[in-house]
Amino acid sequence: MNHVPETLLGLLQYYSPTGQEAAAVNWLVQRMSYLGFNQAFVDQAGNAVGIKGNGSNQIVLLGHIDTVPGEILLREEEGILHARGAVDAKGPLAAFVDALAGSSVHPDWQVVVIGAVDEEGDSKGARYLVDQYHPQFAIIGEPSQWNRVTLGYKGSQHARLSVKLPLVHSSQGGSASDVLLAAWQALLLKVREYNAGKSMFDQLLPTVLSINSGNDAYATQAQLQVGVRLPVEVSPQGWMEEWLGSLEGVTVEPSLGGISAYKADKNSSLSRAFLGAIRAASGTPGFVSKSGTADINLVAPAWGCPAVAYGPGDSNLDHTPHEHISLEDFARAVQVLQGVLQRLGAANPA
Repeated sequence: MNHVPETLLGLLQYYSPTGQEAAAVNWLVQRMSYLGFNQAFVDQAGNAVGIKGNGSNQIVLLGHIDTVPGEILLREEEGILHARGAVDAKGPLAAFVDALAGSSVHPDWQVVVIGAVDEEGDSKGARYLVDQYHPQFAIIGEPSQWNRVTLGYKGSQHARLSVKLPLVHSSQGGSASDVLLAAWQALLLKVREYNAGKSMFDQLLPTVLSINSGNDAYATQAQLQVGVRLPVEVSPQGWMEEWLGSLEGVTVEPSLGGISAYKADKNSSLSRAFLGAIRAASGTPGFVSKSGTADINLVAPAWGCPAVAYGPGDSNLDHTPHEHISLEDFARAVQVLQGVLQRLGAANPA
């Protein structure tokens, strides 16, 4: 695999599921130092950080270094590299590193590459970064294919729904499960009405994660663990209060902190820089929005700057046993990223 880019190959040689990122982080810090970054270090959250430039204007290239569990044999077959994390999201992270390594940063700019930990978990790496940086632009490393830019990610909220009723003979009334399932079905009817005519990104997408029921000598009980993918128009609080809060006779408790949806402006200077850079690399650019969530949902609202997600790889391969990336697409993504930095006035190809 001598022709495989060293940064990409090196990252993929380390199996780094969430909670086991340290070896990959340390390797990446050493790699960025070797490539001539002005600074390369592990921050207090365990993220790998590399910095070029000392200017007051800042761009953050935020990738993540953790993966979902499940090793995949690292191998290259006819220009296709197979490995866990090749797409999600060491491919995009390696493209960030190589693009910046091959660029000369202007004196009034600073560009920061970060390989965050715990993105597939509770995003503790990204949560730490919120107060550490104040960029003018942010690019989040997630697979979009080399010629597309991701503008939006849906929000999410988990909750526990429960009903507890006095135990009575079945001939005298419904059980707690009957009441809870009827309430859930009524909610789904309202959701279908809300979703009518809307795109997938603008829809509410609720789902049942688990169900449990039982009874003792005095009561019958039922619980649903539910989740929802949220559009921009519905906040986690709004879902809890206005939607789940309308369920009669049902106790509602949030089971995880909610995350609001995010949608970038396709006419921002950052989006336009990507359009120009993709065209310069002989591509036809496109914008996409995704039904999942990512670190961009956390950092973009906090930083208040233009932010999009970008990276080589097909996101349909995320979390699958077939994860792989095209080396040609990886090289084109590096070229596009260098073009974006140039168009933003931050750097020129070295």
